[in-house]
Amino acid sequence: MPAIALFDSHCHLDFPHFDQDRDAVRQRMQQAGVNRAMLVSTELSHVPRIRALAESDAGFCFSVGVHPNHAPDTEPDAALLMQYADHPRCRAIGETGMDFFRHHVAPDVQRARFKLHIQVAQDLDLPLIIHMRDADEPCMHMLESMAKNGKIDGIMHCFSSTLTYAERALALGMDISFSGNVTYKRNDALRAVASSVPAERLLVETDAPFLAPVPHRGARNEPAFVRDVAVCLAKLRGVSLTELATQCTANAMQRFGLND
Repeated sequence: MPAIALFDSHCHLDFPHFDQDRDAVRQRMQQAGVNRAMLVSTELSHVPRIRALAESDAGFCFSVGVHPNHAPDTEPDAALLMQYADHPRCRAIGETGMDFFRHHVAPDVQRARFKLHIQVAQDLDLPLIIHMRDADEPCMHMLESMAKNGKIDGIMHCFSSTLTYAERALALGMDISFSGNVTYKRNDALRAVASSVPAERLLVETDAPFLAPVPHRGARNEPAFVRDVAVCLAKLRGVSLTELATQCTANAMQRFGLND
């Protein structure tokens, strides 16, 4: 494989899906040129194990947050989020947002939780990692209504919406991140969106262990497979894999405040 440097901007390497072979997964990351990853929180009870993973590898950072459609034992408050975020490797708040695809958490609770995460991220000057599924308009409305000076520091994770919503997110100053679903045969419309995102606002991710890209579709996803997402986007945008990887990694480093 040619030498490249990729940043998986969203994965869940702490999940039990990796308990049997996590070290081998990390080796395959390195072999694929994936030397950085954002380990994303879905519940605060998971943060200690995510933090321990981030501390074990200089290429890892982590986020703190509660997924919009998870129902934890304890609903987060600002003090609790800030407590967990008080660590030099914590570089984002989330994942947060709105998800009406499933109905584990009532919409009103999701709205309140989302608003809380946005406020904490703004107070801590950290980017948001946004999960938006079947709730595009209420999610975007919340972001636009809470923007400071018309801007939101954040990432639209695993983007799967329309060009209109991508443009609204870009207008807020956010990055757009694409996962394995951009490689799926039926997703021509999503590839059209991916081809239009400015290079300096583009990220790649796996969302591992979910959404494995072609040619791994149906298997457990893992961070090494972000290379396949990058290959797809490079071909789509008519640039080399090296150029796309370099740009996306620079974008992630900038967004997560890692350039220092």
